[in-house]
Amino acid sequence: MDGVYLTWLISALAVGVFLMPYFKPPWARLTLSGFVDFIRRYWLHLLIALSIYNAKDFLDQIDRIVMARTGLDMTPYIYAIEGDLVVWFQDTFRAQWLDVTMTHFYIAGFMFITYASIFYVTYFDDRWMADRIALGVAWVYLLAIPFYLFFNVRVTGFYIEDMDAIAYTLNPEIEDWFRRIDAFTNCMPSLHIAVPFAIWLTFRKYDHDGRWRRFQNMTLGYILLTVFAIIYLGIHWFVDIIGGMVLAAFSVRLTDKTSDSVWRIFDERTINSRLATVLTRPGHSTSILFNRVKAYFGTLLKPTSKETSTFIVAILILTGAVITWDYTHNELPAEGVQSAQGAVASEGWMATMDNQSGDAILLIHDVSDPSIDPKVVAQPIMEFDSPYALNEHYLVIANSTELRLIDVEKPSEVILQQEVAGIESLQLTSLQGEPVVLYIANNSLHGMNAEGELVQMPSLPEDETMELMSVSGIEVLMVSSEQPSRVHIGTIGGIGSQSIFLNASTTLEQNRVLEEWGQTVDDENATIVQVAFDSQHIAVRMNVTALDRLVIYDRSTGEQRLGFDPIFPVGNISFAYDYVVWEAKDHFNPLSFSDKYADWEIHQLHLPTNYSEQLTSDTIDQVNPIALEEGIAYIEVEDDGEVTINVLNRGAELATYSSTVLQWSVMLLIVLTFIYILQRQDEARSKELIHDSVLESE
Repeated sequence: MDGVYLTWLISALAVGVFLMPYFKPPWARLTLSGFVDFIRRYWLHLLIALSIYNAKDFLDQIDRIVMARTGLDMTPYIYAIEGDLVVWFQDTFRAQWLDVTMTHFYIAGFMFITYASIFYVTYFDDRWMADRIALGVAWVYLLAIPFYLFFNVRVTGFYIEDMDAIAYTLNPEIEDWFRRIDAFTNCMPSLHIAVPFAIWLTFRKYDHDGRWRRFQNMTLGYILLTVFAIIYLGIHWFVDIIGGMVLAAFSVRLTDKTSDSVWRIFDERTINSRLATVLTRPGHSTSILFNRVKAYFGTLLKPTSKETSTFIVAILILTGAVITWDYTHNELPAEGVQSAQGAVASEGWMATMDNQSGDAILLIHDVSDPSIDPKVVAQPIMEFDSPYALNEHYLVIANSTELRLIDVEKPSEVILQQEVAGIESLQLTSLQGEPVVLYIANNSLHGMNAEGELVQMPSLPEDETMELMSVSGIEVLMVSSEQPSRVHIGTIGGIGSQSIFLNASTTLEQNRVLEEWGQTVDDENATIVQVAFDSQHIAVRMNVTALDRLVIYDRSTGEQRLGFDPIFPVGNISFAYDYVVWEAKDHFNPLSFSDKYADWEIHQLHLPTNYSEQLTSDTIDQVNPIALEEGIAYIEVEDDGEVTINVLNRGAELATYSSTVLQWSVMLLIVLTFIYILQRQDEARSKELIHDSVLESE
């Protein structure tokens, strides 16, 4: 998966070195020692560039989670402006050779332009330009952060039905690389435009003697070709280009204002001596630092608009950080759970199987407020693998000898208690407002109402034995041991069933990846191991020997597709309220082990919009997800073995402390903005008075 990335990186580096004789200043010379000297002279400039690259990857992970949990999606508004203009553009120029060429140019070209622009000016010791190029690129990324976190715009190829995401799906290796590093919601503004445009504007503004004229002209040509590529490849919208140019222009302006103060501190020629002073004369260094801090606080007694604007920016950054932290850490652990072993949920209620000092205890939580102490139901003696199910406010539980039906609103009362042996699986639904229990016992499907009376259940074809079942309303979905790749759908009260064949196969190229990892793939004998459905879709987990795959079947059209990357394993699935949620090991490669991708993470697919997103991203296991009306619940297993069940609500609702921070921030910003406007006005008036007095004296 990293092979294509290394190819792009090495190609960009090689092209940059190869073109040095053409782009160098006319009087400059190339020497081998220069490749070592420029690192020594400009190590901080290079460190800034490297830090920006790593920070972008980190921010993409945060953005992916914020987007998935809050739904802050501005794409419909962009689409309302542009419509299908990008579709027309792609269709007009579509060609196979352009697909390949533009995809590689999109990545390798961006690597080249960002790396070469800093490399050339530092190698040839143009410090004036190096300071401004490095700082300008840094400002571009810093200013883009609020947009990427709170102004999410999806790529055109994954939003417009008739648009192809060419770059992201060119081949499986490239597709997986993009899925690993790209959130697909970072369109506005386009960094592929903002970064080179800022570089071009910097050269245009500061290259007074024309030494970089060739590189400047090449950068402009690169920008024009990139405009074509990002639209053609199904990545950006046209308005993203405008956003990129505006961001670049503002970054160059900020660079002009901040360059002297930044490099006064981070200039490599002086920072080494300051570090030596700190180490050899700590008392002297402390005294200097104290005096500077004292002088700064002295200026706050009579602040100018500069100090006020600093406070405004600091408050905005603090507010954004608090909101981002809240959105990415808004899970609520269910109280009273010692070690969750599993859970089910329905209509605002959640039942958790808890290990309490070795005893299997079912706990009932109100999903709207899981912090409230749970209820304990009148359960029989159970094992941790004993079946149980929830529907609306009814709970059905069973052990090896009996079955109980309980109303969770009255957890101490038993509605139905029936002696039934050998129950393998339990489901619960309702008919005309009354609960109906479905269970598999002795390889057959049975039904029972709240009075203990038998209810007619649909049947499998003759001589087939029941393996799995799921219920939704009056419909029952069944899987037999004899036909493990088929689902049979029948209705309660009916006899027969409809058969649907489900296919978990993928391309030979993707299967070949698994075989290279030493895993055997058997698409033809895929086995359904978990099922869930509603009136519109069927979601199943199918085992193909090497791993389990998620298959989505559209009941209205008969179309089916894989809901997740087929080369990575899928675990438990849940389907409700138009959301399919599942656990998966995204980017897991058994031959290249990495803690980052070795644990189970939670993903979700919103079927009406076909948006698939990752909800968690860390190095610990999140498993057994449950789709809730307003979010999901899942079990989290810490590295120390601690097991909790968390409830994550969707939407932009903030915690109390975040709301308090926002309220205070708004009040402070009102006051500071008023003061800032007055200060700017007074300062402008003072300058005019001084200017007039100078003219009068002349």
